[in-house]
Amino acid sequence: MNEEKQGPTPTSADATHDHDHNHDHNHDHDHNLQPPSKSAFHELGPLDRLLALWILLAMIAGIVIGNFATGAERVLQRGRFIGVSIPIAVGLLVMMFPILCNVRFESLHLVLRQKRLWRQLGFSLVINWLIAPFFMLALASAFLPDQPGLRKGLVLVGLGRCIAMVLIWNELAGGDGEYCAVLVAVNSLLQLLLFAPMAIFLIGVVRHDDDGVRLLTYSVVASSVGVFLGIPLAAAVATRLGLRRLAGETWFDDVFMRWLSPLSLIGLLYTVVVLFAAQGRHVVHQIVSVVRVAAPLVVYFMAIFFGTLWATRRLGFGYRLGCVQSFTAASNNFELAIAVAVATFGPDGDEALASSVGPLIEVPVLLTLVYLVRGVGRRWDWREG
Repeated sequence: MNEEKQGPTPTSADATHDHDHNHDHNHDHDHNLQPPSKSAFHELGPLDRLLALWILLAMIAGIVIGNFATGAERVLQRGRFIGVSIPIAVGLLVMMFPILCNVRFESLHLVLRQKRLWRQLGFSLVINWLIAPFFMLALASAFLPDQPGLRKGLVLVGLGRCIAMVLIWNELAGGDGEYCAVLVAVNSLLQLLLFAPMAIFLIGVVRHDDDGVRLLTYSVVASSVGVFLGIPLAAAVATRLGLRRLAGETWFDDVFMRWLSPLSLIGLLYTVVVLFAAQGRHVVHQIVSVVRVAAPLVVYFMAIFFGTLWATRRLGFGYRLGCVQSFTAASNNFELAIAVAVATFGPDGDEALASSVGPLIEVPVLLTLVYLVRGVGRRWDWREG
């Protein structure tokens, strides 16, 4: 695989040998490839198509339960697992596992041998782990100078590099599926190593937030990342490699994943309901805070996306690689941000509130960007290099 290779975007379920078999045929169309024109909205599944609506309804349901169900907050806080209540911990683990099962771990060793991949990885690392987190910190400081809790929640969102919906956005926009799978896998591993020290550095060192340093210890953050990313990641690797070998690739892709995939959305919605039920009264009195969190998030998604898209264009990347890099940079792992915020600061803290608003804003904004990047690609006549 290299930057010149193009063709129909493979999904995360495609077998590696299918890509090799079709390479020569796809090469004939390299210079004619155009951004797809079919509606991105209608290409989403029935559940993902209305994800923003489901999240909004889940938030409303949680607020209603928290305000009107007697004793709901006390019940939802029973039992602790790595600092998180058992009901919330279950939801966090369930929503991460199906997403990670879609990553093609079995082909990574082949892809990583390609020299051109390392240029893409280097570019991605700079954007995802240097520029994006510091940009989110700057926005949080500018928009929320008087709200340290909300600010810390946004910093956690900025550190969570997307390993989930980016696969969907990239496919809808016509990006390179294999490069996207590699970046997702690399970011999954890097989050285990970098999330905790960078969170402490940005909140404690850069912001000089003494309260944040006191609560946001390395052991707490590393434990949260290790459990809520490490456990589902290890389970996903074992499940994908094991079942594909025992039951076959076709059964795994067409049967098992079709059954498993909806559990991610169910886990996300369940987690949002429980989170907002646990802090229902708090949210009602913090509507202004929710709106204030939304503003820097919108600016972040738009600026990072189009800044990365412009940079890839100037560097001579093709349309498909530009899509991969831009959506990877602009998307965030809000599931992990929620997990760390809840484990570190508690479910009723402003940090958990800020991280929970993330998916409500990200989904409609990123879907809009799918439409925009298609239009930009056609307007620029952006073909493959």
